[in-house]
Amino acid sequence: MKVVIAPDSFKGSLSAIDVATAIEAGVKKVLPDAQTVLVPVADGGEGTMDSLVAATRGRQVNVTVTGPLHTPVQAAYGILGDQVTCVIEMASASGLCLVPSEKRDPLITTTYGTGELIRQALDDGCRRFILGIGGSATNDGGIGMLQALGMKLLDARGESVSFGGAAVENIVSIDDSAFDARIREAEFLIASDVQNPLVGPHGASHVFGPQKGATPEIADRLDRSLSKWADLVEAKTGIRLHELAGAGAAGGIGGAFQAFFPSHMRRGIDIVMEYTQLGKHLENADLVFTGEGQIDFQTASGKTPMGVAQEAQQRGVPVFVLAGSIGRGIDTLYQYGIHSIHSIINAPMTLEEAMKRAPELLAQTAEQVLRTYLARPTNQR
Repeated sequence: MKVVIAPDSFKGSLSAIDVATAIEAGVKKVLPDAQTVLVPVADGGEGTMDSLVAATRGRQVNVTVTGPLHTPVQAAYGILGDQVTCVIEMASASGLCLVPSEKRDPLITTTYGTGELIRQALDDGCRRFILGIGGSATNDGGIGMLQALGMKLLDARGESVSFGGAAVENIVSIDDSAFDARIREAEFLIASDVQNPLVGPHGASHVFGPQKGATPEIADRLDRSLSKWADLVEAKTGIRLHELAGAGAAGGIGGAFQAFFPSHMRRGIDIVMEYTQLGKHLENADLVFTGEGQIDFQTASGKTPMGVAQEAQQRGVPVFVLAGSIGRGIDTLYQYGIHSIHSIINAPMTLEEAMKRAPELLAQTAEQVLRTYLARPTNQR
């Protein structure tokens, strides 16, 4: 029997490869001679760099950059096996994971460090970029990133504005004369599933701002600032970001890429599946295990289990999802090729205990799912 194991990470607990290894242990307990193929994947967020670097036998580069709170942080980017493609997780430099909950304030947080990562990768000779922009702590329209790459964003006195979402409202002109010329020689593939526009009730500030610390009043202020910024961008480039799909991704950095970079967007999971050659691994497979820390209605928007299931469905391979927790709205997932969804929690326990025992719980659940599957008559599998 050939079993493909293609999970995402369990955030804060296990990397994708650790999840896959734990599931494999459960499979081997039932079928010691099974052919197991481990394909750790991601959806453009945390783990994307690790997955692509591993799949292409690339390398990781560690860099000190300006974090979201304007202090130095240790970040990293990957150079893939072709030695010219760079993969960056925005969260590594500008992520919510870098900001304690009591300090979350999108009026302050900046994307400057993401720009520094891009600049360093350009210095290293990279001209193809894959950017996972999930998990950001920012709502600055990408201005910090642009500033790090040489763009001058000036206030009414002709001076450069500072960092953060609050600085956006002070911009009155855009000077791109010193914007890094190497960007025009490069290509940028943005891994994002977000289709929200830049501004309005479905825009960056109102939809994603609250999780980054925005009160309703702050969200209104940020939205007005981004609308003014979008007016300036349109006057400069002719590109209207206000209602543009994807411009609201990661606090508006999606719009900055669309306006000032040779870029296009794709679902993160599709990019990762392409580089990991998941489709090839699924050929002649008998079943698939995938999973993520929490599965709910949002999974259908293009998260890992959804992407894996769609790929497996094309080949008629059954898919079983293992998750740390199961939220509402999972019924919609079954139409995309997922056969069943299973929580690994088998008794009352704290989140801390569940995270600590995750490898054991994953192995146990995989074992029980496989035993149940094998107990069915052959013609029902």
